[in-house]
Amino acid sequence: MFETLYLTPATGALTVFVVVVCGHLYRQNWKSDAPNARLRAWLYGVPAGIGLLALAFVPLKF
Repeated sequence: MFETLYLTPATGALTVFVVVVCGHLYRQNWKSDAPNARLRAWLYGVPAGIGLLALAFVPLKF
């Protein structure tokens, strides 16, 4: 079932880019302490966390 689940180099690089951007925005949001900071923290943190989990547990196929 999961034999066809893998990351190609392009999707892996795109995932790394998304994780870095979301992590940077999460950190900026944390430091700004805006009125709706908690909602934005979730909006930036969830994609970063999912991306890191995908990079950790989904194999890369060349």
